[in-house]
Amino acid sequence: MSSPPTTETTKGERTYQAILDSAYLLFLQNGYSATSMRQIALAAGLTPGGIYNHFPGKDEIFQALVIAKHPYLTIFPVLQEAPGDTAEAFIANVTNLLEATLGNDPDFIKLMFIEIVEFRGRHFPKLVETIYPMMYPLIARFDNPESDLRPEIALPTLVRVFIGNIFAYYLTEILLHDSGIPSEIRTVRLEDFMQVFLHGVLR
Repeated sequence: MSSPPTTETTKGERTYQAILDSAYLLFLQNGYSATSMRQIALAAGLTPGGIYNHFPGKDEIFQALVIAKHPYLTIFPVLQEAPGDTAEAFIANVTNLLEATLGNDPDFIKLMFIEIVEFRGRHFPKLVETIYPMMYPLIARFDNPESDLRPEIALPTLVRVFIGNIFAYYLTEILLHDSGIPSEIRTVRLEDFMQVFLHGVLR
């Protein structure tokens, strides 16, 4: 039988999470470059030097945040459990589920802006390494001769384009939320994105 967690371990885990939570808010508010380790430590209730007991530097904190805050923790369970015997039925069901789960977490897109602009995607290989094994059950679901998907398109390509459509939708939601933008552009739905994904734009 395993031993119960020690007080030190529990305290260390709480401190680790406090650092991530504080860094997340500061990065979103100030950006990565304008946030210092000292600011993160103070916001987490630590001495400026105490933060280095948990992270060697700010880059490692950001890497941990990219993985911890990525909505793959929500997306892939939804994808794997969504009903639908055909790709079209499956995507229709997934679209409704994703709108309900991802619509409440727009801040992750802001975190991705920091990753793209300030790091040029440097942390993405680790993220892909974490996510890619989760794709296999989804790919296997439609990897059969009876599938209605186009056989000349590789399934990993379809998964990448599908996920890209989802993030493109939420990215444009942030960019186009202002009331000064024509309503016919602002009121596009994730379902509309998925219809273009399924059927393309040509007649």
